[in-house]
Amino acid sequence: MNVILLESVENLGGIGDLVKVKPGYGRNFLLPQGKAALATPDNMKKIEARRAELEKAAGEELAAAKTRAKSINGVELVIPANAGSEDKLFGSVGPIDIAEAFAAIQVEVERSEIRMPDGPIHELGEFPVGVHLHSDVNAEVTVRVVAAE
Repeated sequence: MNVILLESVENLGGIGDLVKVKPGYGRNFLLPQGKAALATPDNMKKIEARRAELEKAAGEELAAAKTRAKSINGVELVIPANAGSEDKLFGSVGPIDIAEAFAAIQVEVERSEIRMPDGPIHELGEFPVGVHLHSDVNAEVTVRVVAAE
């Protein structure tokens, strides 16, 4: 299935690129979310006419993500959790807990923007956690898990 990208998609391409994707990915993700349009000759002409407008919107989105990254970068979040002996947690600290900790300090971060490549945290200590704000903008915060009183 050939589609024209209406916005930059990570690991796929930039605005206006003609890409070949699997039908399910195009039909179930790219088209419904407005990230792409079918690659028909009529659509190609329309997209080319709107290209400057789409690039301007993408530039504004990137600038907004960079300002958010400046406010988030280097933040230390303290999350209390129940722990047993040997500093092991009863349960874990995951993206939902980190998003709630951001909300407690009035910083808006979506759960889907939090990147934890090693999975949830299962012990007390300090851990670096990535925040993926845009396909080109990432920030890093420190999550300190402490024992709850």
